[in-house]
Amino acid sequence: QVQLVESGGGLVQAGGSLRLSCAASDGTFRSYVSGWFRQAPGKEREFVAAITRSGAAIYSDSVKGRFTISRDTAKNTVYLQMNSLKPEDTAVYYCAVRLSFYSASSYPSDYDYWGQGTQVTVSS
Repeated sequence: QVQLVESGGGLVQAGGSLRLSCAASDGTFRSYVSGWFRQAPGKEREFVAAITRSGAAIYSDSVKGRFTISRDTAKNTVYLQMNSLKPEDTAVYYCAVRLSFYSASSYPSDYDYWGQGTQVTVSS
């Protein structure tokens, strides 16, 4: 059983930055794909970014160039650096781990374990 705990959310003005962290209970991020998703009220869960065990990253078009996913395997932690935040980035952000394959995926159904989420609110 993999446990994931997100932190770092909060309230920020448009144009500001936040860094989210996701800590795993074991060395999961060293071996598997990890991803960030978000869900705004009344909307479906949306892909944000993912990183493979080799460090290759993919991003959604809506965050490309503004967000950066990274990981520190020594700390069993994955990060999401969010810059130039916009009000439409407001959502609950979740980290997730994909155990079955080594390729990154943008589909929530491909991920096996999820954190509890952290709220990000961007004011205009």
